[in-house]
Formats: sequence, structure tokens, C-alpha cells
Amino acid sequence: MRVGVRTRTLADDRLAYCKQIGVDDVFVDHRLPRGDIFTDEGSDDETTITIDEGVVPSVSELVEARERAAEHGLRFMGIQSLNYNVYGKIMLGKPGQDAQLETITELVRNLGEAGVPILGYQWNPRGVVPMRTSESTPVRGGAASSEFDIEALADPYEPVESLDRKYTEAELWENYERFLEEVLPVAEEAGVTMALHPADPPTVEQLGGIPRLFRDVSAFERAMDAVPSDNHGLKLCLGCFSEMPDTDIEAVVRTFGERDDIVFVHFRDVIGTWPSFKETFLDDEHSNYDERSVMRTLHDVGFQGVVVPDHVPDMVGDTDWGHRGRAQAVGYLNGLNRSIRSG
Repeated sequence: MRVGVRTRTLADDRLAYCKQIGVDDVFVDHRLPRGDIFTDEGSDDETTITIDEGVVPSVSELVEARERAAEHGLRFMGIQSLNYNVYGKIMLGKPGQDAQLETITELVRNLGEAGVPILGYQWNPRGVVPMRTSESTPVRGGAASSEFDIEALADPYEPVESLDRKYTEAELWENYERFLEEVLPVAEEAGVTMALHPADPPTVEQLGGIPRLFRDVSAFERAMDAVPSDNHGLKLCLGCFSEMPDTDIEAVVRTFGERDDIVFVHFRDVIGTWPSFKETFLDDEHSNYDERSVMRTLHDVGFQGVVVPDHVPDMVGDTDWGHRGRAQAVGYLNGLNRSIRSG
């Protein structure tokens, strides 16, 4: 097991910094830096390719990214996640879903040919409710963090105006399983592993009139069993599972670890659960779970992949990417990992 980060740039200074704080692996978001300029943080100009319907990085661009990471002693592990523009029509069974399927299967083939092993994805509707209702909630020492509180939203359970009709959970499951049937054989042939992320925020059956499939443990068990494949698993977001009331995080890790379903881990935590919670530092004594016990459980189930701190609080003097918050999280995770390995 080792510690990684997600980044929108592959600039030399960013990659050097990652190595300096003890990172071994990097993921990029759905915007892939390309060409000779690797300093962009995610704009849509010529220095960045934004994965979208019909827009996929070429094999050579992915190889370039992999080799650039390798120059700094890092592994380029994959795409952190797909945005809604690439799967929304598939999810809702709308016209144009075939074009989106072609986009995803082309991306999977290109990743495989380039030697990039992971494609993370999520299955959440866009524009229904915000993922967080605040980005400036104080946590330890006045650091700014994100928060979700259902009371801050007006009519969160009412269908949004942009919804063309009501969608049932049964049809969304049917659409999702059809997606797996189409994509997983391609992933198996390409040698790429797909990693599914939970709904965030989770728990309720629907928000804004659209069902939220991946809201609890049983939904993930169904997702993994629907089309069994060694190339499909979880982007195990501990924070999302921690947001679910009455959820034993160690039991979640054991459940999916023993099934060998964990592809990589988002190691973050929150204070509180649905319908009101805030993100915090991993070593916050008030957070929901015991991070050392969870790290120990990951070791016990034989997980040998990457743990990523994901979201981090905004510390004094920090950057938009969270250099200081990310360094604190990476250092803490590396310390936990080393102490558990040494017994």
C-alpha cells in the first residue's frame, strides 16, 4: 500500500513537490495536461484536453503523461473520474448514449495501450443539488473546510426544473447494468480496471427527482455482482461511507477487501453524518472513524493499492490545490502506513 494524490497539472514543480512530500502515485482529473506546457490547472485552452463526449486523449498523450510522471519517480495510475458530460445520457437512457459509450470505450482502449491501469468513474446526476452547501466551514484552528447541510437547500427532494420526466430507480439500474455489459469486456481486453465512486452526499433514495443508486453498501455489492469482472471495483471513498449514518467503516473495508473489490481508496473523513456533515483533517479527534484502525484493516485484508487523501481543509497561506493541507494528509497517511507495516 502506498500514498498518492490527484492533480490537474503535471508541471515539473508539482510533480517534484509530490515526490518530496512522500507520494508515489498520481491520478489526474478529467482534464489531462498535454504538449510541452504542463502548468495549466484545468482551463480549456490548447494546453489541456478535457475528456468529454467525443473528446479523448490519444495514446501518445497518455504515454507522454505517464513518462513525465516517471521522470519524477512517480507512477501515473489513471484518470481520477469521468464528468457527467461523458455518462449522463447513458445513466438516464437518453438519445446520444451510444456516442457516450463510444467515448468511454475509446478512452479505456487508449489507457490500456498507454499502460495506464485505472479509470475512475461516478454515476451521479449533475445540477440536482450541490455536493456541498459551504466551502468555508471552520474546523481545527480555523482552517476552512466544506460542509453539507440539507437544511440549507430549498425543496431538495422536489424534481428540478430541467428534468424532462421522472426517472425510477429500476430503470437507472437497468441502464447502469447495460453500461457494464458494454464497457467491462473492453476493460478486460485492454487491461484497465474501472473504479466506481459512491454518491456524494449519499443515503437518500433520490434528490431533485433523480434516484441516487450508489448510496449504501448493498448498492455496491449489487454493482459488483451485476456483471462480475476482475476489472471492476470500487474507488472506496471512506468519506462518503463515513457520511452514511450507522456505518462501520472497518466493516465496509473488510466486506469489499475480502471480495478483492477495492481498486483505490479516497482516504478522508467527516464530522457528522447525513443530513449534515463537514469534512475535516484526517487526524481530527472529532472525526467519525479511527483512521489507524481503518488503515490496519486495509492491511489485514491484503489491500496493496493506492490511498489518496482527496479533499483537504484550506490552511493558512494555502493554494487552490491545497499544498499545505495535502502535505499534512500525505505525511499522516505515510506515518500510519509505516507504523502498521512495522508492527
